[in-house]
Amino acid sequence: MSQSRKRIGLLFGGRSAEHEVSRLSAANILRALDPDRYEVVPIGIGRDGRWVLCDGGNGAGRGARSLDIPDGAPQVALLPGGRGEMLVLGGTGGPETLRLDVVFPVLHGPNGEDGTIQGLLELANIPYVGSGVLGSAAGMDKDVAKRLMRESGLPVVPFLTLTSSRRIDYRNAADMLGTPDLFVKPANMGSSVGVSRAGSAAEFDRSLDGAFRYDGKVLVERSVAGAREIECSVLEHASGEVVASPLGEIVPAADHGFYSYDAKYVDADGALLRIPADLASDLARRIQDLAIETFQVLNCEGMARVDFFVDPTQERNLYVNEVNTLPGFTAISMYPKLWEAGGLSQDDLMDILIRHAIARHGRRNALAFV
Repeated sequence: MSQSRKRIGLLFGGRSAEHEVSRLSAANILRALDPDRYEVVPIGIGRDGRWVLCDGGNGAGRGARSLDIPDGAPQVALLPGGRGEMLVLGGTGGPETLRLDVVFPVLHGPNGEDGTIQGLLELANIPYVGSGVLGSAAGMDKDVAKRLMRESGLPVVPFLTLTSSRRIDYRNAADMLGTPDLFVKPANMGSSVGVSRAGSAAEFDRSLDGAFRYDGKVLVERSVAGAREIECSVLEHASGEVVASPLGEIVPAADHGFYSYDAKYVDADGALLRIPADLASDLARRIQDLAIETFQVLNCEGMARVDFFVDPTQERNLYVNEVNTLPGFTAISMYPKLWEAGGLSQDDLMDILIRHAIARHGRRNALAFV
């Protein structure tokens, strides 16, 4: 990377149930980006879908816990094929342009982590951090991801896929999955939004209703009783080398039962994070290898967090739970914490992600188009 400062478009907010988490993540990334190397341009996406310019005077300062999206801020739009040229509307002197070198999308959930933003950034012909269109879309849709992983021989928890027009009752679901203890979750959502546990017909119906609020496709999964929740951060360097972090374990507080949204972001005592996870060295290496294999099977790029379940009754039984292609970057999020445990600071992590984005963009633009 050139020694000159790069102008980074920090894209956050979005039309998603994870809007607030995105704002928390973006504030933490802003603090981690070295101001001597990067000029950060915060761009907030409101709940109405508008993109607006959020400068330091609008509440997007480096000391903020969560970045604001102010009312009345200038609206912006990336120009297709503009190589980072962005139109700024609403100024007193008429439309202006601002050129970005790289976009760092910090958008969790639909309309941000599912390939939609990535497609727009491809059309704008600008480097961006994280997975491309295919890896983002495949990783976001839990049904598609689990089918691809299962087809590739990766271990996944048995599941059923339902739609609003194709529902089944609790007894049939329990019989098909071989347990009365089930988890219900939207196929396209993260941060445990819409996820609930069901152990009866009444709970199952409520869980389905809750999950269908967020998505038209829902997964019903077999619960792994007492499963240990292990997470691994995966990082791709500009050279294409893919590496796995030390492992972490999430131990939800007893009153939460599982790693729910509240346990992650609301209750400060909602979960204990153990870094590194207390695992036998051969099992830890196996999980790290599976994390990298999962990353590659789903065509992920740049970064991802891969989550596992380890059966406490027989530790050789482990399952890939899900993949997050734009994992949380809040002050308590596992992705950066695991790399810190591996000796990689957050500012160095930002450098690697941005170098990867620039190198990938250069390789893609070098391909023949005619």
